[in-house]
Amino acid sequence: MANFNRVILAGNITRDIELRYIPSGIAVTDITLAVNDKRKTQSGEVIEETTFVDVTLWGRTAEVASEYLSKGSSILIEGRLKLDTWETEGQKRYKLRVVCERMQMLSPRGSSGGGGGGQDRPPRQYDESEYSHSSSTGVAESSRGTPAGPPEDDIPF
Repeated sequence: MANFNRVILAGNITRDIELRYIPSGIAVTDITLAVNDKRKTQSGEVIEETTFVDVTLWGRTAEVASEYLSKGSSILIEGRLKLDTWETEGQKRYKLRVVCERMQMLSPRGSSGGGGGGQDRPPRQYDESEYSHSSSTGVAESSRGTPAGPPEDDIPF
């Protein structure tokens, strides 16, 4: 039987992003995404629920998020589930989290929700894999053959 591990979530960031670097120099940040759900019961009553999901962003995606997003920013995350396990005081603990592979900013630029595309443009997607290849000169290039990284005046995603 084949396995499939894919998560797509849209929600709001619950706190400002704190970027850190692991000893190898790779950027990482952990965010919590508030995902709201509104539904009707059988009696017609509207129930609103909020689910809080921990998400880990790595590399350039983490750097972009810390630069352009803040508490309340709306984003769409695509990634995979990962189960973390550890032991505290002799008791085994478990936590399910999402490891982000793609991020798209949904909040318009200049809104109270943080970064994103311009007012007249649709949101732009940032895919970590676009900037992961190296050229013979040692400068990273995207999979499309253009230099990695943004033009100086543009947002890098």
